[in-house]
Amino acid sequence: MNKLEFTRFQGLDYACKEAINTLCTNLTFVGNEKRVIMVTSTQAHEGKSFLSMNILRTMAQLGKKTVLVDCDLRRSQVSAKYGVHVLAGTGYGTAHYLAGMCSLNDALYETSIPWAYMIPVGREVSNSLALLSTPRLKQMFSYLSERFDFVIVDAPPVGVIIDAAEIAKSCDGTIFAVKYNSVGRRELLEAKRQIMRTGCAVLGAVLNEVDLDALSSKKYYNRSYYSNYYSDYYKPTSDQAKVRRVSSDESDQ
Repeated sequence: MNKLEFTRFQGLDYACKEAINTLCTNLTFVGNEKRVIMVTSTQAHEGKSFLSMNILRTMAQLGKKTVLVDCDLRRSQVSAKYGVHVLAGTGYGTAHYLAGMCSLNDALYETSIPWAYMIPVGREVSNSLALLSTPRLKQMFSYLSERFDFVIVDAPPVGVIIDAAEIAKSCDGTIFAVKYNSVGRRELLEAKRQIMRTGCAVLGAVLNEVDLDALSSKKYYNRSYYSNYYSDYYKPTSDQAKVRRVSSDESDQ
């Protein structure tokens, strides 16, 4: 089988690890019919790829066979950010499969993390919507959902290009990465409505880059869903920021 490794996958501090653990545990309770989970944001630089990658790693550590599909066909940061290095395979990925240039098995890689698999972007393209609107996208997710416990889809921001809404049509649920004090309520609600119009459920949101120093440590710091976080979309950074896990029941939708 094709194999790859992550050469720059940084560890998490205790609080951040517990936050991601809580999120992944909650995802195991959303139901067996919710296997294909899209991770997106409203804008760029909100940490959605960091979230996708750490859901992949944590789910695998929990014993869940999980695959990450990089569907950010125009400006993926995953391979560069996490040092994706192909050990065995041709380098095919999502773009190649959607274009009919390879089989799905040619684009699927076993990673250096046990139980974690990945379909990298392969190559960036300018005509991403044309590829994402083909029947091959739904066929890919259907095939993977029958063979994996979870399929995590790293998608572009909803408010930047239409790609995320097209991807959502073939997904079971969506998680939003939301940068604290950056996205307006109206903008976030419109992004939520745009996803829900596709028929894809909005499962919740992760609020990140919360400045805990500006809040009451007694009131907030002891909550296990606060932690340090990286904001990693389009903007390379090594500085940790703060994260808060905010859950949303499907009944609120």
